[in-house]
Amino acid sequence: MPYIPHTETDIKAMLEAIGIDSTEQLFDEIPASLRAGELSNIPDGMSEMEVSRLMHARAAQDGQSLCFLGAGAYEHHIPAAVWELTTRGEFYTAYTPYQAEASQGTLQLLYEYQSMMTSLTGMDVANASLYDGGSAMAEAVLMAVRANRKSKSKRVLVPRTVNPAYRRTTHAIVHHQGITLEELDFDHQAGVLDIDSLPAEPDDFAALIVPMPNYLGRLEDIDALTDWAHRHKALVIAVVNPVALGLIKPPGEWGSEGADISCGEGQPLGIPMSSGGPYYGFMACTQALVRQMPGRIIGRTVDLDGKTGYTLTLQAREQHIRRSKATSNICTNQGLMITASTIHMAILGEQGLGKVASQCHANTRLLVERLTALDGVELLFNGPYFHEVVLHFVVPVRDILKALAAQSVLAGLDLSEDYPELENCLLVCATEMRSEEDIEAYARHLERILLRNQSVKCPVKPRW
Repeated sequence: MPYIPHTETDIKAMLEAIGIDSTEQLFDEIPASLRAGELSNIPDGMSEMEVSRLMHARAAQDGQSLCFLGAGAYEHHIPAAVWELTTRGEFYTAYTPYQAEASQGTLQLLYEYQSMMTSLTGMDVANASLYDGGSAMAEAVLMAVRANRKSKSKRVLVPRTVNPAYRRTTHAIVHHQGITLEELDFDHQAGVLDIDSLPAEPDDFAALIVPMPNYLGRLEDIDALTDWAHRHKALVIAVVNPVALGLIKPPGEWGSEGADISCGEGQPLGIPMSSGGPYYGFMACTQALVRQMPGRIIGRTVDLDGKTGYTLTLQAREQHIRRSKATSNICTNQGLMITASTIHMAILGEQGLGKVASQCHANTRLLVERLTALDGVELLFNGPYFHEVVLHFVVPVRDILKALAAQSVLAGLDLSEDYPELENCLLVCATEMRSEEDIEAYARHLERILLRNQSVKCPVKPRW
């Protein structure tokens, strides 16, 4: 046990004091059948030089490919100033500000972040972040069930067009609490939830989740869905891409009353892809639901001298109130990530974010135009999208992905694992980072692969 700061003499003295001969006797109540035994498969430790070499080799595997892969994590340009400032010692090592008087800088940054997120989502109030987009949606479901006094149900309607990872995460968190996630299928011709297929008089349900854009890249009929849910006394949970909100109507303006809760993944706002994390989740809601919101809310006030000060206004967690009344057990917010996002949004500003969103959409339109011009590639769904689309191929997509990866092109995501009916379909994405040359390189490599594999044909349309 080399990392415990006790000498052999210390250990012997402690064991003698409690009347046993070895540390193994401390665990004698655990049956032998339940013990793991020796950890024989753990490799020997590495030296600092070996670890450095290994990590550099792994880092080299990232960032070298042309990325047309999205599905919840997106490659965007991050101004150099974002992480130069974020990694300053004042931010980099700052922990949760329990002592407001000693943490005014951190609290002010969190307050500015919340202000930016309420402006972006069109909601009344935002918290100081959650773990990631999936857990944010799970917390939104718990919050909606608690808050909807008009519903006695614990049913939440979830379209299949919501990110499958979010759906799995939410199920894992809420299903032992008696909450049922009832999936709604999408229109296989349009790739969106068909409002006309929803029942005119549904059974009691607590909330409807509405993704925007949805996982298939399509834009849902947000106004109709929001009004339908509200007519049936349900809350609306908006799961949104924050960059898309630079172009698309914010959740607070959906339908006649707006969404009730908005959440999503904050990674597109200044966080590098980083092989999958760390990221953070954001959440905003209406003023009526503020006391049901998990996590922390930072407020601005004045001190006895009339000077501006910042404080932890609401933090209904089990550390501060009775466990049975806590809205969440979330403890640490993703402070470093939202520091980067706050700086990122401040640098871009409202117009800058709109330009980023516009360029993403323009690049995706160019990508679709170039790829669907090839024989054997077609756009699966017609209608509006943001910066992701589903393409169907006549050649097995696994072969396409493998061949393009050899050319350092991350060509998209095979949808068949989560959507078996979308066999040989790729979800492809183009952000503002992709140039015309990048798109042309993708098309050129793909054309050669299709010609080489033209003898291996698949059905023209997916299996509906």
